[in-house]
Amino acid sequence: MATLKITQVKSRIGTKQNQRNTLRSLGLRKIRQSVERPDDPQTRGYIHTVRHLVTVEEVQS
Repeated sequence: MATLKITQVKSRIGTKQNQRNTLRSLGLRKIRQSVERPDDPQTRGYIHTVRHLVTVEEVQS
């Protein structure tokens, strides 16, 4: 299964509460912090919600 590397590139200040909750659910707290998550529909939905705040790379495992 593929893995996604998700990096927060913009601040969550001034965003909607659901977007802040989504970043927390992904495990992101700081700018330039990265996490690796499995590539599944739930993770893709999270990314879609905060797509303007993060960058996504596919990691080969």
